[in-house]
Amino acid sequence: MGLLDMFQKVSESPTNPRQSKSAKAFDVADLYSGPLAQPPAGAASGDIAVDEKLRQAYFWIVNHAIINPYYDIEYQDGPSQQYAFGDQKSILRLPSGQSYSSFVLLPLLNLVARKRCLLVGGPGRGKTASAILMGILAGYSLKDVKRAIQHGQPQMTITDLLGNPLPGDLVKAESMDAIRIAWRRWLAMRVKIIDEYNRIPTRTQSALLTVMADNYAELLDQIYECPEAAWYLTANDDAGGGTYQVIEALRDRIDVVVKALHFNPRFLGDLLSRIEAGIKPETMVPRAIIFSEAEIDQASAAILAVKMPDGLRRRIEHFASQFEFYEYAAAQVEYKTKDTVKLSGIEFHQLDALDTGKDKAKDLGQQTRNGLSVRALMTTLVFVKAMAWFRGDDSVTLEDIRQILPFVLHDKLVQNADAPVFEQSGQAVFRVDRIGWLRQLFDLSCQEYDRLNLDKDDPVAAFDTEFQKGLDGLPESDVRNRLAQIERTLAQWSSERKLYGPRFDDILKLKYLHQRYTNYKSWLERKP
Repeated sequence: MGLLDMFQKVSESPTNPRQSKSAKAFDVADLYSGPLAQPPAGAASGDIAVDEKLRQAYFWIVNHAIINPYYDIEYQDGPSQQYAFGDQKSILRLPSGQSYSSFVLLPLLNLVARKRCLLVGGPGRGKTASAILMGILAGYSLKDVKRAIQHGQPQMTITDLLGNPLPGDLVKAESMDAIRIAWRRWLAMRVKIIDEYNRIPTRTQSALLTVMADNYAELLDQIYECPEAAWYLTANDDAGGGTYQVIEALRDRIDVVVKALHFNPRFLGDLLSRIEAGIKPETMVPRAIIFSEAEIDQASAAILAVKMPDGLRRRIEHFASQFEFYEYAAAQVEYKTKDTVKLSGIEFHQLDALDTGKDKAKDLGQQTRNGLSVRALMTTLVFVKAMAWFRGDDSVTLEDIRQILPFVLHDKLVQNADAPVFEQSGQAVFRVDRIGWLRQLFDLSCQEYDRLNLDKDDPVAAFDTEFQKGLDGLPESDVRNRLAQIERTLAQWSSERKLYGPRFDDILKLKYLHQRYTNYKSWLERKP
């Protein structure tokens, strides 16, 4: 088979070696009831399932398009071999299960989840090329994708980004409403690419934020409604610096961060073959792996239908509870958060001296300067569901969370590089390796979750399950009994010497439940 023929080859056999559970069509109307047994109306019985099509696209890219021989999202189907190298005894694992390259997989998941992906790495590492491939997979021509790329540069104005008012209207219009805008074509596309977004001036970044966050563009009081889209932004460094510092709100809208790793010179022969044959992968994408708008809608719906087991949701809750709490931020319990400190303008080190008696090396909250926002948690849930769906599962697994969470939270948790834990042997590397650091945080949180036996002994979960049954018809005697149980639990916890993040959130949840029951009891007492 010639090189040109190889670039048109798409796997005909199933790309998932396991029995696929989710390789079924989904219907938007059944979003909350799970996968359908039959394909949706209008789908031929022989049509390939959309998750299998995405896997075919993944393997075509890693086998033919992007020379990226890194399998950093590791899954195990049993025992795996591992080896230690160097002074640091760095561990190399040989995955026993089908594993993936984050640089290829995460942009693909971002395409079907229609989120915002930041590709970071040095110049010439394939960031823009990867984003272009996503546009082609979404059904656009190479010419249209390239023309729609917004190239960040210091002179970029808001009109450069969004569009221009028609000159004739500016002269004749008697009101702002009469001015028509020639909007930029890229605003209407379902794949949007912003190259070197950290070179865009601050004022223009604010206009970009509106499009990214709210799906509309605004110019001279005129509004252009944009469609749901997958975003791809690129930057040459990890910190978000550049010609202009990226505004915090814009960085917060980025859902997942992917690093472009270095080119391994041992694959120079593959590069040479392409040069000699005049092959550009972006011009040779097989039609079989190009997605229609309906297929991307279908994939997005299927992702949301993937189940999240209660036990795994509880592990995410326990992990998220580690970081926001800061005991010396306020007198009232509700305000004892790192956000309170940040809003006050006081530096953390001015308060750290008050926090005595805790083992700061073991307290995970000591390692960050912030907690997790609602947006960050929602994005985490979407991407772990997308990972499970891509692998052919109808339910999330613990390993899905462990592998995906670091990429979603890469820019969401701000590291406290001065934390004592980083002075311990072997820990200094995590000041630099954010993916490894976040994965270790999750592992440590899960170890603590298991030590506390929270799957079987979680009083807050028991109280919540009881409350979720509803208050309608609940007799006053039962309400008083539940209030007493909550008060006894809080009294028991108050005897603990130290307060940590997970307990802080548990206390506030019980206060919430106590108030709901109190209000209901008051209503019963006033009822005629």
